[in-house]
Amino acid sequence: MIILAPSILGADFKRLGEQVQEVDRAGAPYIHLDIMDGTFVPSISFGMPLIESLRSCTNKTFDVHMMVEEPGRYVDDMKKAGADLICVHQEACTHLDRTINQIKEAGLMTGVALNPATPVSTLSCILEQVDMVLIMSVNPGFGGQKFIPYTLGKIRELRNLCNEKGLATRIQVDGGISPANVRDVIEAGADVIVAGSAVFKGNPTENVKTFLDIFEEYAADQ
Repeated sequence: MIILAPSILGADFKRLGEQVQEVDRAGAPYIHLDIMDGTFVPSISFGMPLIESLRSCTNKTFDVHMMVEEPGRYVDDMKKAGADLICVHQEACTHLDRTINQIKEAGLMTGVALNPATPVSTLSCILEQVDMVLIMSVNPGFGGQKFIPYTLGKIRELRNLCNEKGLATRIQVDGGISPANVRDVIEAGADVIVAGSAVFKGNPTENVKTFLDIFEEYAADQ
């Protein structure tokens, strides 16, 4: 199953709860929440209070992408706010193994993210311990960027590595994905697709349907 994870960074914050409910009703299984601290990435986004306030709007999976230094500090607070999955950056954790275990001990799904220029090989020792790997296809910190083509090779490399190890690890891709290029991303091996402006710009219900139709067509072709 290919999962669509609309990123609320692309939403209209004046209507945030309403738009989260709209993509929920349209069939998006995940809601992607980008946490930025102004240190690991230049921007500052939002924190636990917003996540907690949105939790009552939907029961879909809250996929929390921590673009912060030493994210282990916030695992318990994120759980209390309503996170279901916490994805941390390999580049932001001094002790990645410890952070992954903190997330697991909290009873949450675990993910680890890689910036575009970080090699897949840096995860060779940790891959068996995570539920998902996020390949960033733009440099993190800002929405609306263009997809970086060489990240397709990283997705293929990671999928091959997971297959060699017999792992069912999900591969998420985030950055510059639209209906025009999403099939290339899926064919490379991704099965969790993050999209912000491509979902929330215009009609979110119709945009979600467009993505889900592409996913269904791809599955039918296999």
